[in-house]
Amino acid sequence: MIHVCSLARLHETVEQTGARHVITLLKDTDLVQRPCGIILENHLILGMDDITGPLEGYVAPADEHVTKLLNFVRGWNRAAPLVIHCYAGISRSTAGAYVAACALNPRRDELAIARTLRRASPTATPNHRIVALADRALGRGGRMTTAIEEIGRGVMAFEGDPFRLDVE
Repeated sequence: MIHVCSLARLHETVEQTGARHVITLLKDTDLVQRPCGIILENHLILGMDDITGPLEGYVAPADEHVTKLLNFVRGWNRAAPLVIHCYAGISRSTAGAYVAACALNPRRDELAIARTLRRASPTATPNHRIVALADRALGRGGRMTTAIEEIGRGVMAFEGDPFRLDVE
């Protein structure tokens, strides 16, 4: 299973879930201290801002970020949970969780996964650029992007509550 949280709840979430893999989607990676029990090889750090297009002085999510995310998720053995986090646990991390669920379930309907995400987190507002790049990389023909548009923007919040997204 995949757990999603904010940076502030990372250590607590890893400890409570017994996770052994972590994905960080955060520009200021120096803010991240690897949780105990997570070895270097099991921690993917993707440095990016929460933006949906190029902006001077910022790092937009890019194909290379999504490729690394997909490779890491496909290499996860699922013996223990995976935690995906960003700064607030609302946009980049929820996009990462959605992308992971789609990648690990190539035959599962994109809208069904998006609706499961919405039920798990009323604040989830997946970063559209991450979703669009993954949609193309996974050959989903725009269905991932459309599904996220269908569930709409989440409830406004400063920080999302940690939640679980079952892979199957």
